[in-house]
Amino acid sequence: MITDLRSDTFTKPSPAMLQAMFKAEVGDDVFGEDPTVNKLEAMMAEMFGMEAAVFCASGTMGNQIAIKCHTQPGDEVICDKLSHVYIYEGGGIAFNSGCQVNAIDGINGKITAQQVTEAINPIATYKARTSLVSLENTTNRGGGSCYEFADIQSIKDVCLQNKLKLHLDGARLFNALVAKGETPKQYGEIFDSISVCLSKGLGAPVGSVLVGNREFIDRARRVRKVLGGGMRQAGYLAAAGIFALENNIERLAEDHLHAKQIANALAEKPFVGKIMPVETNILIFEVLQPYTAKSFAVMLEKAGIFTMDISSTQIRMLFHLDVTDKMVQNLVTFIQQL
Repeated sequence: MITDLRSDTFTKPSPAMLQAMFKAEVGDDVFGEDPTVNKLEAMMAEMFGMEAAVFCASGTMGNQIAIKCHTQPGDEVICDKLSHVYIYEGGGIAFNSGCQVNAIDGINGKITAQQVTEAINPIATYKARTSLVSLENTTNRGGGSCYEFADIQSIKDVCLQNKLKLHLDGARLFNALVAKGETPKQYGEIFDSISVCLSKGLGAPVGSVLVGNREFIDRARRVRKVLGGGMRQAGYLAAAGIFALENNIERLAEDHLHAKQIANALAEKPFVGKIMPVETNILIFEVLQPYTAKSFAVMLEKAGIFTMDISSTQIRMLFHLDVTDKMVQNLVTFIQQL
């Protein structure tokens, strides 16, 4: 039995999701004529209380489109130094938008309103124009940490005072909503744009949705086309996203529980150092002697448990809908025997 914890992107469509995909009514989305894509976009816009949405091939595409729409070449984007948009999107902020980044040293991937205030450049011909703040919720390299909503509101207040746009990389936003008992509409009221992945914890095979006001989404569609993201009969993929939204949100709490169960087992072992606080489905922990992160990952792999060593001392595990209670119990037993 293989237990793949490298990422929640490794989920496979369930039989019911596949049936929804097979039955999808499709058209040409570049012409705006794919009814299933249109339904998904309308569904997401309604969930977040925003005017419009656009279906994208990936979370990276959604984020990069948003950044391009909110900025001009030579601008500066504020984000945490661990942000996915900064370290895991191929230098896209520079490549696609011609912007530089002011990467803030936050806590577990989260920044504060005070840090944002201090990072804003003064208006001067010799300074890059600060135009956008990008947050990530939950934080990937922050161990699945979630923002407190009041802290987001404080950051929004700073953005309003300084005429900055606010974007959310919500790749795992529904994990945060479930963990915090919040609603999508709360986020729609705060952010100028939100990118939400369907292909992570929600279990769809492909795709993300970018939401915003109608003018913003009209620009986003044009940028999506320029980036080669104009898809044709994409309704087969959109149908999987609709199924995920209708069936796979509340069950995210199971993934959060599984992550905590493994964290508790690891906490008992002397070869485990710092475990980042477990709020959602991501578990990042420090490996001590006699192991290294690499050797520990290799040992787990030999037992059919796939993880990712993200540094010389840290291992990351992500829990998702293809990880069963039995798999978790087997991993607990394995850890206890070490």
